[in-house]
Amino acid sequence: MIVDLDRVVLPASGLDELFDALHVEGYPVLGPTVRDGVITIAPVTGPDDLPRGWGDEQDAGTYRLVRRDDGAYFGYAAPAGTWKRHLFPARSVLWRARMIRESPVIEEAHDEPGRRALLGIRGCDLAAVAVQDRVLLYGAHPDPVYAARRQDLLLVAVACGTPASTCFCASMGTGPGVGEGADIALTELDPQDPAQHRFLIEARTPAGQAVVARVAGERARRVDDEAAEAVVAGAVARMVRSVDNEGLPDALRLGAEDPRWDDVARRCLSCGSCTMVCPTCFCTDVRDEPNVLVGVDERVRVWASCFELGHSYLHGGAVRPSPRARYRQWATHKFATWWDQFGTSGCVGCGRCIAWCPVGIDVTEEIRAVASGAREQSP
Repeated sequence: MIVDLDRVVLPASGLDELFDALHVEGYPVLGPTVRDGVITIAPVTGPDDLPRGWGDEQDAGTYRLVRRDDGAYFGYAAPAGTWKRHLFPARSVLWRARMIRESPVIEEAHDEPGRRALLGIRGCDLAAVAVQDRVLLYGAHPDPVYAARRQDLLLVAVACGTPASTCFCASMGTGPGVGEGADIALTELDPQDPAQHRFLIEARTPAGQAVVARVAGERARRVDDEAAEAVVAGAVARMVRSVDNEGLPDALRLGAEDPRWDDVARRCLSCGSCTMVCPTCFCTDVRDEPNVLVGVDERVRVWASCFELGHSYLHGGAVRPSPRARYRQWATHKFATWWDQFGTSGCVGCGRCIAWCPVGIDVTEEIRAVASGAREQSP
């Protein structure tokens, strides 16, 4: 049955219809699944691959996978892995060189994965894709690897109803509802009641409409809209962390010499974990990897971190030789100078940098402390 509607309600028991529609439209699906004790992003073929009945507990330096008391398919906060690695891989081969008949031959690497659907992406990560689009796709020099992976991508976003204690997307304006950029927006309703467990599905683009038209759902009613609004409002009410963005860029600039930077530097390991799990960071390094056994040399690009001592190296030494300087650079770039460069914040409030920091540094606390001190001193 084909239903030509942009907004439908689908029983949770019929979620396989959405997968079927995606497959018919030619989209292999990447989505959340349980692996190695975390919820991460991987290829999924149907509802059975989703983390049904699983949730998570996240806090500063803490992540635990926990069983829920209902059948929610998306009853978790930010996944352990970011969607970024499927758009901007941690390692990309730029070109290869090999000897053929004693002559060097350069082969360009081609990374064209074709159509894919990202199913289950949250509002915060959807906003992060928009940030990376602005930097890597719509800038003066588009990145070819990112552009190839971004092309023909279908974004199927899901409103977040169960934020972790590390989440602060509401204060960043990126969630927990589904903002701009999604082709299809889902809201999971009443997972605690098997008889009422359902999904509100909204097509927002022509590509999304082509998929939703193949789903045999019922027309959405006002009661479904109200239930969806309650899911988002409840998630906002449960968030315990926030960032006050009013005048924040100026406050961080004024607080460049605040002693709080010394305090956080004494705790920071400069491990770069926060940058590796961040969905918006895009720093890279380029390396040559020779393989003398097979006679092939590869030039590869790998993720890099501004917490690495060599990241700011210029002739004669590093520009930011201390952990204090590197943490300050990272924090002020995210919340202040990113606005100067790209016209937006570099943080989407997903909270991963808090949860996956080995020593539990909370960026919202550090930003608040520095900004408060600067605001007290300003006339």
